[in-house]
Amino acid sequence: MKNIDVIQNLYAGFASGDLPAVLAGMSPDIEWTEAEGYPYAGTFRGPQAIVDGVFIRLATEWEGYQAVPDRYVSEGDEVIALGHYSGTYKATNKSFRAPFVHAWTVRGGKIIRFVQYVDTVLVQRALQA
Repeated sequence: MKNIDVIQNLYAGFASGDLPAVLAGMSPDIEWTEAEGYPYAGTFRGPQAIVDGVFIRLATEWEGYQAVPDRYVSEGDEVIALGHYSGTYKATNKSFRAPFVHAWTVRGGKIIRFVQYVDTVLVQRALQA
């Protein structure tokens, strides 16, 4: 399987709500970095830390949250996904749409690193009452 296939499978798992499929592509020592200014900012190490610090919060705090890639760029171990987030923050009932760039590193068929780049101002507007 090519590195780009690993990442495309991950997004397919996100889209279908298949958490086991999402986690299957991750290395046990994955490092996941959410952008400063994003509600879940910080670096999480290991799949369980990502589930607890990011995925559960996305599932419980948002309605219809999506991360949809529009295109991919892949070279060697690196895969870049360019796309957009959207969703409605339950506490404020405000929606948003924001562009993202996701930088993935894949080795041996497993994701070892994720770095998020996003227009956090657009996200923060949805969080504010």
